Amino acid sequence: MSTAPDTRLPAAVRIAYGAPAFALAAIGIPIYVYLPKFYTDVVGVSVGAVGAILLAARLFDAVTDPLIGSISDRTRTRIGRRRPYLLGAAPPLALTLYMVFSPPPVTVELATWWFAAGVFAVFLFWTIIVVPYEALGPELSFDYDERTSLLGLRDGLLLAGTLVAASSPALVSYIGGYGSDPQSQRALFSTLAIMYAPLILLTVLVCVVSVSELPSRPAEPIGLSFGRFRELLGNRPFAVLLVAYTVAAFGSNLPATLILYYVNYVLESERANLFLLIYFVTGVGFLPLWVFAARRAEKKTVYLASMILNTGAFMGVYFLGRGDEIAYGVLVFLSGIGFGATIAIPSAMQADVIDYDELRSGQRREGQYVGVWSIARKLAAAVGVGASLWLLDLVGYVPNVEQSEPVRHALRLMYAMVPSLCNLLSIFVVMAYPISRAKHRQILEAIEARKRGEPLVDPLATT
Repeated sequence: MSTAPDTRLPAAVRIAYGAPAFALAAIGIPIYVYLPKFYTDVVGVSVGAVGAILLAARLFDAVTDPLIGSISDRTRTRIGRRRPYLLGAAPPLALTLYMVFSPPPVTVELATWWFAAGVFAVFLFWTIIVVPYEALGPELSFDYDERTSLLGLRDGLLLAGTLVAASSPALVSYIGGYGSDPQSQRALFSTLAIMYAPLILLTVLVCVVSVSELPSRPAEPIGLSFGRFRELLGNRPFAVLLVAYTVAAFGSNLPATLILYYVNYVLESERANLFLLIYFVTGVGFLPLWVFAARRAEKKTVYLASMILNTGAFMGVYFLGRGDEIAYGVLVFLSGIGFGATIAIPSAMQADVIDYDELRSGQRREGQYVGVWSIARKLAAAVGVGASLWLLDLVGYVPNVEQSEPVRHALRLMYAMVPSLCNLLSIFVVMAYPISRAKHRQILEAIEARKRGEPLVDPLATT
């Protein structure tokens, strides 16, 4: 296998590869934005229990993610090492997604167990699909700029799917005439699951049929021991990127979880879906410009610029209160301009650090790197969701009533200020990232030289 720069991938292959990201986005937004409030305010599960369950499920992912990544690196089948997992996990994922969206009318205790079982099952099958799927992306092209376009399209479709997932409850509610009463809300969520499940099956099938994998490579031992984990973190560009992304991801999961609470109880507005729509439409709309900028400048520069814009605008949200809908909408729009790049550009940078690992180790370990990356992302989400809901419970949150001032202040603090501070810290960490376009070219040349038996030359050794 050559790691020399490739020609541009056909548009049909790019779209087919990106398609599952659109469908899988239907899982993230409902679980982190809509399901917590649905289970607390409609089903009756305590806010503390919901937070604890989501935290425990993400801790469970800390075991499954690297394991699935390592296993997929080793897998050898006639259709490749990634695609069998997409095919095998899509049907049970669709089924368990419907299960968690459609709790039976039982006691609160049984509903709590239903939520726990459903969330754990969804996260397991989601991991079995997502880790091999994301590991497939860096293998499709080794060109510095082509990767930005490919993974930018994938993450653009992810944002578009997130936009659909964010707007579909309001749209389906309007079309179906669902009200705000518990029975109507239960029917609404069941309808949403019926919509999402076939979409997951269809897009995964399109990807599996249309995207070819690279030839198999020598097998590695299954598992991710502490020594191997330490070896991956010894890849300095990866360690820098991982720390920066994890800190930012922790911050970003707070507003994702708390937006419905913040809009309802701090702004005292019923337009949460509109604000979500503004944010994601803006993110999707400006993403092509960020990708274009990254092809002209450096990925690191574009990533930093997007984070600065996103953070600078969002800090103002902390100072808003009752009735500040227009000001909030403007700040959401400004923050959304940089949002798409904070998702897509790190993916392209992650692909480049995997090339550097090949130079150092002589192996291609996309699955293991994606597994570790996924651990960080999910643990950040788990801690963010679990801590925010637990703190709400601690300060006295009561569903469907006017909240006390301590609750409102806690919402403002966790929704706006903590995420902004996390982003500022992440910005400083990213400044240490060493791979540029020129350095990446030198890395690929050094890999080819090493294959010819020449001495190892590390372009980042003096960086």
